[in-house]
Parts: sequence; structure tokens; C-alpha cells
Amino acid sequence: MQPKGNDFELKRMYVTPEARGTGVASLLLEAAATVVRDAGGRRILLETGTRQPEAIRLYEKSGYTRIPSYHDPLSVCFAKDLTGP
Repeated sequence: MQPKGNDFELKRMYVTPEARGTGVASLLLEAAATVVRDAGGRRILLETGTRQPEAIRLYEKSGYTRIPSYHDPLSVCFAKDLTGP
């Protein structure tokens, strides 16, 4: 993750095909949020491709909201505010 002020960007996340559907991706996102909070971060940013509907569903299910694309117009960007309860 790369810090941007109080924002941290999750750059890469990959779950092997045999581990998909086991909940490990959600655990990784929770662990990333813990690291960001412990470092004083307030928000996690990430992006995925438009051709990755499973990733989009995971992020939305995990409390991330869509934000305007900050890189490629074919990407879907998300943010999660970590300042709430």
C-alpha cells in the first residue's frame, strides 16, 4: 500500500484460484484495514478492472464505495472510510 496523506492505496491483491471462495480475500481486506488504521490512515483506495466482476462484488460487499477513476478510464476505483465505527 502506498500512503497518500491519510489515504493508503492497496496496489495488488491476488488470491490463487484454489483459494477463491474460501473467504481469504475478505480476510486480506480486513488485515489491510488493520494495517492502515495502525499507521494512522483514514481511508483505503483501490482499483480493479471492468472485466473483474468478482472483484467488484467483493469490494462492494466489503464496504468499499465507487469513486471516480484516478488512473485508467477502464478501471473501477473504490474507497473505504476507516474513521467510522
